[in-house]
Amino acid sequence: MPDVLEIVAAVVVGIIGVARLTRLVVDDDFPPVVFFRSRYVTWAKGGWETLAECPFCVAPYFGALALAWGWLSDLHWTWWAFFGWLAGSYLASMIVVRDTPPE
Repeated sequence: MPDVLEIVAAVVVGIIGVARLTRLVVDDDFPPVVFFRSRYVTWAKGGWETLAECPFCVAPYFGALALAWGWLSDLHWTWWAFFGWLAGSYLASMIVVRDTPPE
């Protein structure tokens, strides 16, 4: 059973990781993501197509995925590796964006 500090760290890493995953799926221009997003939008019917275009719609699903994976695996190292990688990359990109000198 994780201690309180580990749970707090997992919540922070999970939230930032879910934010990065949501941004990747909804807004990023990375060609493989654009390809799968456009395929999903043309395939989905009945209002489900907005799931790939709305961060408020998709984030709860990614949050549920992160919570379920963390809970069922008892915060296995694979959870930490995946969501830590997402959270670290998101934080690093936010720092770089704010640190880039104006042209």
